[in-house]
Amino acid sequence: MSSENHSASAPPPASFESSLSSCVQTSPHARAKRRITALLEEVETLKQDKTVKQRRTTYYVSQGRAIRRMVALYTPIEDLVAENDRRCEDSVGDSTPEQNRLQRGYVELVKILPWIHDKVANLDSEELEDMLRKLKRGADSARGDDTGTLKELVASWVNIEFNPTTLIRPDDKHHRGFANDASGKLLCPAEWRWEDPVVRAGICDRTTAFIVSENSWPSFLYEAYEADASNLERGLFKSKLLVMGFKAIFTSPSSANEVDGDGNGADVIENNRRARTRSDQARVKTCVASIIGMRKVTPRAIAYAACQIRFALSNITSWRTIDGDFDYQIFWDNIVEFFEDPPGPAAQARVKALLEWWTRKVFGRNHRGDLTSNVVSQMSVSALAAQRQEMEAAVF
Repeated sequence: MSSENHSASAPPPASFESSLSSCVQTSPHARAKRRITALLEEVETLKQDKTVKQRRTTYYVSQGRAIRRMVALYTPIEDLVAENDRRCEDSVGDSTPEQNRLQRGYVELVKILPWIHDKVANLDSEELEDMLRKLKRGADSARGDDTGTLKELVASWVNIEFNPTTLIRPDDKHHRGFANDASGKLLCPAEWRWEDPVVRAGICDRTTAFIVSENSWPSFLYEAYEADASNLERGLFKSKLLVMGFKAIFTSPSSANEVDGDGNGADVIENNRRARTRSDQARVKTCVASIIGMRKVTPRAIAYAACQIRFALSNITSWRTIDGDFDYQIFWDNIVEFFEDPPGPAAQARVKALLEWWTRKVFGRNHRGDLTSNVVSQMSVSALAAQRQEMEAAVF
């Protein structure tokens, strides 16, 4: 018994005691394996972080592709966010027309990207800046893609419709604009006639009597490319070229050739969806309208298409805001205000009819998107179901 107690209280070996101030010897091989395992875990964590960041970047960039097309062609996203913040902090203050324009843009932004409002509210400044930068990258990339597509398409459409003496080369921009008879007619302000030699000379020589600016509606916006001087609203935004450009951007370049009639065609969105699900066909690219959930034509989408077509008709080779005396940003603003800020109920009714005309031209006459739960609840299937429930309840 005493020997056991003595053994339990015996001092540790000298080698172990010395290890308290240094180390307990282990196998170098074992230590190396543990270090390798720890490093591999760190590498795996870094890989996962990188994958998450890449997925987030891809998501933001892809989501951003709708912004220039549907929200604001030139206005920075930061300005839209800043205006909404200002209104949250100063809700009783008066707003200028420019501030109202920015706020309408923010409302459209939230419609197109419903998740962005919460993101803006919850991200810190660095994360917000990073997100907005990636959204802008996607927005500018989409705008560039559309510019490249329409550069060739508009040239071929104009050549076919007008058959000018000097054909417009699809791969060249230098001989467009007012240097070409066909594109010059389409770019000519609605208040002048391009066929008039005085007008043509004045525009080409850039005299003060014939200044081409955003303060004039270009002829390419009008039905049959001619305006009625006594009623400048008649036929505005109903041109074949504008509809073709819109469809090339939002539905598909091939669908742009189907613009005749008044919306009697099939539902292009549904056709696109069915084509993508058929296994016996080659892969079909999802159209922009399907990706962003567009079922109706919007004013800002029309303004975007108009700016893209105007650029395609011009002879400037790189995207910019100013072309001579023509300001694209104000041109875009003018179109949006025509639709979104009419002077009264009569003008509002005409705008509504025009947008309905556009939706028929682009998406056909199907209206499944308008079958809301409230509308469906008033139809006979739902009404019968409710009546049967009432009859069952009456029995018991």
